[in-house]
Amino acid sequence: MRIGDLAVRTGLTAKTIRFYEDSGLLPAPPRTPGGYRDYPDHTVTRLAFVRDAQRAGLTLAEIRSILVLRDDGHAPCSHVTGLIHEHLEDIERRMAELATTRDALRALADRAATTDPAACTTDDICTILNSPRP
Repeated sequence: MRIGDLAVRTGLTAKTIRFYEDSGLLPAPPRTPGGYRDYPDHTVTRLAFVRDAQRAGLTLAEIRSILVLRDDGHAPCSHVTGLIHEHLEDIERRMAELATTRDALRALADRAATTDPAACTTDDICTILNSPRP
């Protein structure tokens, strides 16, 4: 099928499909005698996989590594499981960092609520953000 038909069937743009091909996510399709790309039907399934993997938070490089395994005839399940665990650990770490940031911002908001702007001196840039001095 031509790239326009593939774009319609997958909901992607022709530009995105060419990008995926250039990125190694799609093998180069055969060409028609006129030089047009002629994608096999199974390309729709491959592009759906790429879309689903991106929604799961995988990078294009990670998706490519899965596809390489599959294209080499290996089941990528254990590799995918490892990637999922890495992403979960990363999300947990980022959530902990965000919770710490939230707590710090709440403390600053409390300080801001009790700060009198008239009491600010030129010695401080901002008494809300400055650490309290003894």
